Amino acid sequence: MKQLFFSLSLLLAFSATKAQEPVQSAKEILSEAYSLAAKENKKVFIMFHASWCGWCHRMDKSLNDESCKKYFDNNFVVRHLVVNESADKKHLENPGAEELKTKYHGEGQGIPFWLIFDKDGKLLSDSKIRKPGEGPEAGENSGCPASEGEVDFFISVLKKTTSLGNKELETIAKRFRENEL
Repeated sequence: MKQLFFSLSLLLAFSATKAQEPVQSAKEILSEAYSLAAKENKKVFIMFHASWCGWCHRMDKSLNDESCKKYFDNNFVVRHLVVNESADKKHLENPGAEELKTKYHGEGQGIPFWLIFDKDGKLLSDSKIRKPGEGPEAGENSGCPASEGEVDFFISVLKKTTSLGNKELETIAKRFRENEL
């Protein structure tokens, strides 16, 4: 009984300590991601999300689906930045994340909103579908790709930012099309 009590006490103490750890800032998360991307010769995939966001969960589920997870793991350092939380969960938000989203023209675009950077922090693409010739402030967020047009856009971004072949891209496209309601 003493051992059980001791184990529960340790668990509670660890949980309390863990809960008090500050949330990492967007700057810290990006810095770590760029460093790892440089070491592993990958790109950085940043996804802005919130705990309540169903489409964010679908995006995560798709990225981590066994059919295509290895393609994302082999090409990207994937990191999440928490934004737009409800009042009782504001403590989950990463400091500086909303400002970063705004910097890259994601304000008012909804979530998930994603960005792809090279290892040096140069923006390569984002989740906004634009007409030819439109600037970075234009376009509409594709969010979690689901419709044929959104998935085609996502695949075109992956073609530009990775060395994935047609077979791998077809697998990813098929998985993301499952997101359509």
